[in-house]
Amino acid sequence: MRGDQMFIVRADGNAKIGAGHLMRCLTVGEAVKRYAAGTGACAASGDKILFLCADEDSAALVERHGFEAGVFHTDYRQPETELGAWEPWTGSGPNTILVDSYYVTDAYLSAISRYGRVYLMDDMQRHAYPVYGVVNYNLFADRAVYEALYAGGNVRLCLGGDYIPLREQFCDVSYHVKERVENVLLTTGGGDADNIAKAVLDGIYREDLVYHVLVGRFSPHFESWQQRARTAHNIRIYFDVQNMAELMCGCDVAVSAGGSTLYELAAVGVPFVCFSYAENQEALVEYLGHTQAALSAGAWHRDASEVSVRLRQQFDRLCADRALRQQYSERERRLVDGRGAYRLAGVLCGGSV
Repeated sequence: MRGDQMFIVRADGNAKIGAGHLMRCLTVGEAVKRYAAGTGACAASGDKILFLCADEDSAALVERHGFEAGVFHTDYRQPETELGAWEPWTGSGPNTILVDSYYVTDAYLSAISRYGRVYLMDDMQRHAYPVYGVVNYNLFADRAVYEALYAGGNVRLCLGGDYIPLREQFCDVSYHVKERVENVLLTTGGGDADNIAKAVLDGIYREDLVYHVLVGRFSPHFESWQQRARTAHNIRIYFDVQNMAELMCGCDVAVSAGGSTLYELAAVGVPFVCFSYAENQEALVEYLGHTQAALSAGAWHRDASEVSVRLRQQFDRLCADRALRQQYSERERRLVDGRGAYRLAGVLCGGSV
């Protein structure tokens, strides 16, 4: 039992849902720690940050990043089954609680509100939840929609690109658009149970390019990727990369599925082609394409064959035109400055929105 106020994060990362939700919360945790060290204004000091997870795999990832983790030993898809296990972890409070899960219900959020102020990571902007605050850092987050959803309520709204939680390594990165494309980054998320990365690589493969493929910790295809890298002279496999900004800086073009990786690429300035392979990725991919901040190939999960053709066309176009790559690089960096996690930490620690 803990007796002091804490910053508690409720999130999971596994082979089914990938590591993205948990990784962005770890980034927020790091920012909260820096905020506390820099100002002393945060109620949660470094040794009072706690992650609560459904399973051991999620907790192990948390602990590898230097944070304490508690495990409920429950199904992440049924969060209400863990409610009886919350109290031993919460101390005397009041705590600040950040929840990042698509499976939470109104009843769940209301129940854990007894343990502190609950902020919810919300990517969908469709429902008014019973929470103290909502975080939607996506570029497409619509303030008017949220104000209508929460009309009459006193809910704190942290909306838009100012709150994109990127690691400190993505601040003030120096990136140069080269004359010729030589290195290509390919990423499709931490889980990728369907091995979309293989289909994408096969579609854009050229002998004259080196492909740097990110294979997530929870990918069931990791061994087959290792085998392919051993037999191909121009394929490099990366796992659990610590300095992603450095890896991105060494690449001239990227092909990426939707998600937080697109914001990382934008902060660095790597010109990229993106696509979605799940409903929750569609809005960002469509936004980037509509605003011409990046090339968008569409929704893989709706028409894989069409998107595959479009990916190759857009990839070839980007590789052939340095001026186009420069244009996209500059547009991306105007959207994302890499300081969102620290701003968000300030809000979570009691500052103003």
